[in-house]
Amino acid sequence: MNDGYKFIARRKQLVASLTTKGIRSALVLKAIGDVPREKFMNQTLVELAYEDKAYPINAGQTISQPFTVAKQTELLDLSGGEKVLEIGTGSGYQAAVLCQCRCSVYSIERQKELYVETSRLLSSLGYKVNCSFGDGFAGWKEQAPFDRVLITAGCPEIPQELIKQLSIGGLLVMPFGNGAQLKMLRIKRLSETEFRKEEFGDCSFVPMLKGVVE
Repeated sequence: MNDGYKFIARRKQLVASLTTKGIRSALVLKAIGDVPREKFMNQTLVELAYEDKAYPINAGQTISQPFTVAKQTELLDLSGGEKVLEIGTGSGYQAAVLCQCRCSVYSIERQKELYVETSRLLSSLGYKVNCSFGDGFAGWKEQAPFDRVLITAGCPEIPQELIKQLSIGGLLVMPFGNGAQLKMLRIKRLSETEFRKEEFGDCSFVPMLKGVVE
């Protein structure tokens, strides 16, 4: 079996596994099944690409486990066509999944090394992601408002600048809290001043940091 067919089979197995773990969105499951996760992995770890685990990438960061990516994407309640701001481009895997969900994706990365590498990688794979090097806490005011905002690192506070950049009726999904055990939070903007919060269980993420790393 050549590598192409091998990874296609493993992606199908991953999708089946995510279904048993509670992922229900057909749009999300299809996206996970279509995105070649092996392309976003450290090349010494490609054989592990379809294990449901997080693995190290460059700049001391990680590629999130597929279940986490699927769950956060599902919580965005996408139908296709949404304008999404992702905070933390990282490996680019989450951004690729959002593209595969037919979203218009804007992604911010604070690590210059990852920004350069990942924006190139996404482009080479045909994913049209609008990438920016900057502080995720500041968002991307020039491109606001966004239908969805996704934060891919643990945050001890709700970033007010990101809330301001959310459209009325839009959703923000984020890991919230301090330390290792966080809560997955979804916030819906009901009006200019009203918001509704929902919690979706415990999760673990690296912390979201302010500023940039050149």
